[in-house]
Amino acid sequence: MGEFALIDEIVAQLGAQSRAAWVSTGPGDDASVVQVAPQHEVVASIDSFLEGVHFPQGAPAKDVGYRTFMASSSDLAAMAARPRYALVAISLPELNRDYILELCQGMANAANVCGMAICGGNLSKGPLNITVSVHGEVAFGQGLLRSNAQVGDLVQVSGPLGQAAACVRLQAYEQDAPLRDAYYRPRARLDLVDTLKTATAAIDVSDGCLQDLGHIAQSSEVGISVHSQQVPIGGGATLHDALWGGDDYELIATANEQLDGFTVIGEVVKGSGVLLDGEPVDQKGYDHFRS
Repeated sequence: MGEFALIDEIVAQLGAQSRAAWVSTGPGDDASVVQVAPQHEVVASIDSFLEGVHFPQGAPAKDVGYRTFMASSSDLAAMAARPRYALVAISLPELNRDYILELCQGMANAANVCGMAICGGNLSKGPLNITVSVHGEVAFGQGLLRSNAQVGDLVQVSGPLGQAAACVRLQAYEQDAPLRDAYYRPRARLDLVDTLKTATAAIDVSDGCLQDLGHIAQSSEVGISVHSQQVPIGGGATLHDALWGGDDYELIATANEQLDGFTVIGEVVKGSGVLLDGEPVDQKGYDHFRS
């Protein structure tokens, strides 16, 4: 089987997820053509995932596909954007039909949950690498940024933290079903887009709760105080997993009132940086280039 025959099979595997009402031209041409709603802006993000870095070597293809798509789509949720479509580029060492079709099935399952179309992409030879570019829409000027947190806002999180980090720490990819699911089947919190309308700032928990809070603090030029006893910890995880681990893809938001479904873990204060139980804390979470 050659490259182009496999691409045809990939499109067939995606099925309905290669199309959407807002996609005028999907896979099969030089580029996709997508409609943008009147008075809206496009929100776009891109992530690359490498074997042995972002997922274990030999990980099941369907799980890898689901995880990479959800992790990418989480950025749209953090911006309070309506999900619309994705483009996917895949490189792999050799043409492995079964692997690529299972990978695309996992992506299609995630795209279905997110209400998105996978309307284009690229296939090439090289080290296993999956790149997902996601696109959504917000009304003009309504994108939720990291830079608008206000002193006095409540700092809150959309769900329990730490289980994905516990899975990595314990290497429990097969032994512990809840931890495994937290790692391989995260949920992009696109269901909270409407809830975030009253938020002032938000970010998804990808690199660690404290580190991600540090991004809000720096962008908004404020301090953030976190109370460890209020942090919701997922089953099987530790407080350290919840605060310094990543890959949860829950949302952290700031708002002047508690948001529906969120748990308050602190408040925005004058100053800079992040405080944990009143003391300055090392925010360092995941960093690709930290030695």
